[in-house]
Amino acid sequence: MKERIISNPDICGGEPCIKGTRIPVHIILSHLAAGDDFDIILKNFPGITIEDIKACLEYASYLATEKEISIS
Repeated sequence: MKERIISNPDICGGEPCIKGTRIPVHIILSHLAAGDDFDIILKNFPGITIEDIKACLEYASYLATEKEISIS
C-alpha cells in the first residue's frame, strides 16, 4: 500500500492520493461504495490499475482499525 498511496502537501492539499496521479483515495472508495466494479473504475480512471484500487481498499481498512500508518 505504501508504494501506491501517497500524501504530499503539494498534491490535492495533502489528501491521500494514488501515486503518480491526482486521484484522491476517497474518490475511488466513493465509486466502490456506489456499486461501481473495478472494470468501471478502471474505465473512468485510465491512469490507475487494479492494484491501485486494492491499495485504496487496504488504506481504508487500516483507517477503520484506527491504526497509525505513515504514507509519506
